[in-house]
Amino acid sequence: MKGSLLHRMLNCTLAFGLIIVSGCTTAPRQGSTETAPPAVSPKPTAAPDPIQDLVNSMTLEEKLGQMVLFGVEGTVLDDTTRNHITKDHVGGFIFFGPNIKDSHQAWSLFQSMQKENASAKLPLLLGVDQEGGRVSRLPKELPAFPASQAVGAAQDPDYAYKVGSTLAHALGAFGLNIDFAPVLDVNSNPNNPVIGDRSFGSTAEAVSRMAIPEMKGIQSGGVIPVVKHFPGHGDTSVDSHKELPIVQHDLQRLRSVEFAPFAEAIRQGADAVMVAHLLVTKLDPKLPASLSPVIIQQYLRGELGFKGVVITDDMTMEAIGSTMPIDKAAVQAVQAGADIVLVGHEPAKERAVLNALLQAAREGALKQETIDASVYRIAKLKTKAKLTKESVPEPNIAKLSSDMKSALKREAKK
Repeated sequence: MKGSLLHRMLNCTLAFGLIIVSGCTTAPRQGSTETAPPAVSPKPTAAPDPIQDLVNSMTLEEKLGQMVLFGVEGTVLDDTTRNHITKDHVGGFIFFGPNIKDSHQAWSLFQSMQKENASAKLPLLLGVDQEGGRVSRLPKELPAFPASQAVGAAQDPDYAYKVGSTLAHALGAFGLNIDFAPVLDVNSNPNNPVIGDRSFGSTAEAVSRMAIPEMKGIQSGGVIPVVKHFPGHGDTSVDSHKELPIVQHDLQRLRSVEFAPFAEAIRQGADAVMVAHLLVTKLDPKLPASLSPVIIQQYLRGELGFKGVVITDDMTMEAIGSTMPIDKAAVQAVQAGADIVLVGHEPAKERAVLNALLQAAREGALKQETIDASVYRIAKLKTKAKLTKESVPEPNIAKLSSDMKSALKREAKK
């Protein structure tokens, strides 16, 4: 009996102990809190990108239209240019001397084109080669700008900046928003038939010191400067308007001379670079720079780190025409990395380029991602420069001329 009683007492003790232990392990201690399960963080959402949204909303025809920049015929808006704007969605135009008769006519032409583009998704690029000196497109009623050589000789970066800002002021007064200038070529060959006094100097340092302030002056006035002619047209002995120049310098020389002003311009915020029709044999022995993925992708975008818009020189120049048909060349230029193909003359050639790009895109020779990347860069540039589709009032030529003379004269005396 004693054993039975002891057995019962042990069982009760064990049961009581289990209750105590169980209570200790389940009841929270006073003043403590239970650990909550880790919260699941929401996945980050991508920041809105209105430029990408715009590109996504565009048709193939609208995208390819942004990737060409055409010349115009005559001094008034004709049906060809009207159709380029309204049906082909062409994103930009360049004007030459024969397009500009006087101030009123030039202003009227530019504004009529803006009006035709009113319903487009992006504003037009309207531009000229306004370098100064012998390469000038502004109406003759306005004072002449000095040649780049004269600006360089002043050895005053502040003056170069003022020349650039005054250029932008004059161009903007007419509604122009892109200038194919300044020239960054180093004038190292006295026999060069096409550059000469268009260059700011005969050394890379001299060109960088004066051309880049002019570039920044142009930017300050709301106009897009296009630095040119990459990878360097200074040491050539033939005119690329007439035949294909050949540059035979090695990479070390190119980096120290020809590349150097472009590298510095890119470092200081160049928005657009024009690629020349040059055969640079040590970089690409087969293709002109404007058609070469090696020169555009490996060197301009890769080594120099350029992320802006790449524009070809005029594809109607004989440097290209003597090499291959313009339609084939245009496709190759885009495949190589050009964002905009410039066709300055001849409506038939403009049409051939548009048709070739469209066919190449439909057949897959031009990849959709290549097209979208180019259009994104173009739209980003137009947005950054705050381009609009609004007309500008007709400029007061007397006041504009006075402003230009005062600005250039005052700064030149310093």
